[in-house]
Amino acid sequence: QDGQIKTAFLFPGQGAQQVGMMADLVQASASAREIFHRADEQLGYSLSQICFNGPADRLDTTEISQPAMFVCSVAAWEAMKEALGDNAPEATVCAGLSLGEYTALHVAGAIDFASALDLVCKRGKFMQESAQSNAGGMVSIIGLEEQKVRELCSAAAEGEVLIPANFNCPGQIVISGTANACKRAIELAPQFGASAAIALKVAGAFHSSLMAEAAKKLSEVIEKVNFNAPKIPVIANVDASPYQDAKSIKDKLIRQMTEPVLWEQSMRRLLDEGVEKFYEIGPGKVLAGLMRRINRQIKVESINSADALAKLAGQAA
Repeated sequence: QDGQIKTAFLFPGQGAQQVGMMADLVQASASAREIFHRADEQLGYSLSQICFNGPADRLDTTEISQPAMFVCSVAAWEAMKEALGDNAPEATVCAGLSLGEYTALHVAGAIDFASALDLVCKRGKFMQESAQSNAGGMVSIIGLEEQKVRELCSAAAEGEVLIPANFNCPGQIVISGTANACKRAIELAPQFGASAAIALKVAGAFHSSLMAEAAKKLSEVIEKVNFNAPKIPVIANVDASPYQDAKSIKDKLIRQMTEPVLWEQSMRRLLDEGVEKFYEIGPGKVLAGLMRRINRQIKVESINSADALAKLAGQAA
């Protein structure tokens, strides 16, 4: 592997979904069609129809958007391998944002497709249930460094849960907590110098202690799942370092439910280790946008449509 360009595959998380995603890819790619077919069979409902045709409010539920994002990203990866054959890029490392970490683990050979799909469905269901029993939310704070965000959280919490939950990129940290604490944070944010505070369209306070019940349910399910050691390194959200073995995967995926996602730190680690090529595989361009804020020099190729794939095939030829 010496002399090979270090290449990272990045997989998006919940929030990047939109109606119509991957519809063109499925027409262009037998491998992508096959993935959707397998998912629909396993789930007993047509996830593909919800992805391609909506309705949006159903696609946006935690319970549906998590398996949807996983299946769409896997379909895009399979379509890329099919379209490019021997010219397909090969990952030297993988990472995924929150839910995307499950996709990364599948692509790295740590978990098979059916088991991963089952797990992300249950994860979505448990998170939705936790959100319904604990009213919470998430707010994206724009223009503040970590220290200021922590000060904002302690000022707005008033004894309730409110923590930094996603370190996305410089000047964009998502906080997570009770519904009232989130509301107070939005009101207080300008006083701390934030340029904006945007309530996210999510069901609850993800990556905070309000997800403890969901984490407990997930840990009971994940115990029975068979993980292998990844064939290529996968960077974990909770500590921005690669998984060492199969056992650590279970521990860190449980911790990920209630602990912050260290995305910016994960990307800086990859850059420090000399990764030069980045592919965002799956719907949207969220991770490409975050990378622009982390390091303007780095271009992330988005594999999110038949057009994107054709362009990539043209470059590889």
